[in-house]
Amino acid sequence: MSIYDSIRSQLVPITPEGYPFIGAFAFVSIILFWLWPPLGWLGTLATIWCAYFFRDPPRVTPVRDGLVVAPADGRVSQVTSAVPPQELSIGNKPLPRISIFMSVFDCHVNRSPVAGKIEKIIYRPGKFLNADLDKASADNERNSLVIATAGARVAVVQIAGLIARRIVCFVQAGQAINTGERFGMIRFGSRLDVYLPEGTPPLVAVGQTSIAGETVLADLRGAGEARAYRAG
Repeated sequence: MSIYDSIRSQLVPITPEGYPFIGAFAFVSIILFWLWPPLGWLGTLATIWCAYFFRDPPRVTPVRDGLVVAPADGRVSQVTSAVPPQELSIGNKPLPRISIFMSVFDCHVNRSPVAGKIEKIIYRPGKFLNADLDKASADNERNSLVIATAGARVAVVQIAGLIARRIVCFVQAGQAINTGERFGMIRFGSRLDVYLPEGTPPLVAVGQTSIAGETVLADLRGAGEARAYRAG
């Protein structure tokens, strides 16, 4: 392998959503260099961070029927039962919910947790509380997808956080989607909630690190029992 191929293999693709931001950071850096070079170098570091934030690395997704994978990179912040937002229309009983918190250092491209048909997409304006708080699920700006899959319905909710002011959705209601397929992103720092069908045991624990499109959250076929975990 040539040096060029080695370097290229280490480069991570950037989502098109990031190009305007990276360009703006680079433009400001040029102006800062003209004003005072040390500021220009700070701007360059900020530009590099911006490119890193909008990275979109390829993922290897398990595709067995019934598997629910993580929709986001980040830390599993909650594994609980909660009544889903009313606009989802998936009932008023508590359902298993897995919440994943994305810091500004995580990849923010979101991927579908299951394969199926997108029944509905609902955007709801709201507050910008800390996305790690439980009440952020009900109070914050959010965008929700309800996906029909294998006789069940799984909901995934993009929730804006303290810094996030823009939820982006790449898909439309009525279209088919594959497990691990990109469906949107949030800028910058936020959370995703996944609502599972009643009785589905979560297969992750609070504090675990998830990888979008790869980490298995649950098995809708009931093949996986709830697991025990040990921190170390």
